[in-house]
Amino acid sequence: MQPTTDASATTGLTEAVHMVLPALEQFLRFDDRDLAATRYAQWRAALNESLPERGAGAQSVLEIVGKTVIPHGVLIGAPGFSGWVNTMPTIVPTVAAFTATIAGAQRAWLQSYNFLENLALEWLKQLLGLPPSYQGIFSSGGSVANLIALGAARQWAYEQNGIDPARDGLASLQKPRLYASNQVHHVVQRAAAVLGLGRRALIQLPTDNVFRLDVNALREQLRRDRAGGFTPVAVIASAGTVNTGAIDPVYEIAQLCHDERVWLHVDGAYGAFGNLDSEVRPLFAGLSEADSLAVDPHKWLAVPLGCGATFVRDRELLGRAFTLEPAEYLEGSARQLKSIGSQFDDFGHAFHHFTVEQSAQSRGVTVWAALKEMGAEGMRARVRAHNSFARHLAARVQASSVLELLAPVTLSICCFRYVPLEWRRRDDMMPLLNDLNREVLKRLHHENRYIPSSTELNGAFAIRSCYINPRTTLGDVDGLVQAVERLGEQVWREHQPEAMVP
Repeated sequence: MQPTTDASATTGLTEAVHMVLPALEQFLRFDDRDLAATRYAQWRAALNESLPERGAGAQSVLEIVGKTVIPHGVLIGAPGFSGWVNTMPTIVPTVAAFTATIAGAQRAWLQSYNFLENLALEWLKQLLGLPPSYQGIFSSGGSVANLIALGAARQWAYEQNGIDPARDGLASLQKPRLYASNQVHHVVQRAAAVLGLGRRALIQLPTDNVFRLDVNALREQLRRDRAGGFTPVAVIASAGTVNTGAIDPVYEIAQLCHDERVWLHVDGAYGAFGNLDSEVRPLFAGLSEADSLAVDPHKWLAVPLGCGATFVRDRELLGRAFTLEPAEYLEGSARQLKSIGSQFDDFGHAFHHFTVEQSAQSRGVTVWAALKEMGAEGMRARVRAHNSFARHLAARVQASSVLELLAPVTLSICCFRYVPLEWRRRDDMMPLLNDLNREVLKRLHHENRYIPSSTELNGAFAIRSCYINPRTTLGDVDGLVQAVERLGEQVWREHQPEAMVP
């Protein structure tokens, strides 16, 4: 290869990777507790500079990456991290993603990464129990995955009224509406805004006592809206809410949507993989009846961040919703070739007609690598283990004299709080209990060994653990219980003024 005059390095990959590997290996030991916070001023000062006029060169940049950037990264893979619905990817899909940045820099054309993009979608359908006829598409995550699904729903609803919204714009469809529970993820509201339906088009309905969408309330709302001249566009059922892991009654909702001729979308970004646990699988009945489904492999499957997937029953409709008009420089160039003599003579599996992206990274290789490494049984075992962690935590909470379970455990999420013995069964203590538990969570985070997140359930501040982290052990679950009991007692003793004494 002849040298170029470009200012960036285009050779020396092995040496460059070796420069940062020791720092990455050290980071993965999770020995240094939250250097990002304790050394915030130092590393920020070292990195914060104006745009350099003259480049520092490859070696200098990689030295900074190894010494300053990597050690102060985010610790969402630490064994005690159970916050939000985030985790660090495991090793094999991480390496696969790295190879894709170079050898699969674009997912199109006749090449191995394009083939694996399609194969990974097929494997996901098999894993989740979806019909093989569904069209799948990878995207950057749950936000876009839900947007694509609801874009297909919009296309379907408008076509029922003789309108092609993707081709002709949002002509006057009579007062469109979306329906979901009050536990639905807020990305759905943003999708409604982006799609031109408006955030106010989303009607958030009440839930039952275990935080599942009330089907009777949905039925009545649909009846009232039909009578009032509204047009139902889609019902969004949650297959694992991010608050509690609750699973809406998908089968009942699917039957209602079928009877009412309304599109059913299932948001399974977090929870769809819960279908792999035989103990909760009956709760996913009706999943294959959905018109669309969103799922995030970068959550429970632990592939690198930036990998969501959408599956839509009607391939042709999805194509009408997101198709690109043919361009001569793309489709035209391939159309004119009579035989394949180059990988650029054909687009291979073409995905750009089913999504909002044109150029896109090869995401499927990470899903393929993860599933090839551990197989379906390995993924089933992971889901079962993580769900059992949440059940174990719930059992520990219920056995404790100073902890209280705030929601039933369905999947891998457990919500609970600290309640001093003196305040047991004292409903009037809710505001003070909320303050106490906020302080407990704050101290947990400062200790940086166990990192749950929080939510609010029926006005109660909850400490919330979500187990999707492959590095977490049962010992980390027990350790969290002990830490909350210890810190709760500490906060209670330090901050109970006379006004707080019953």
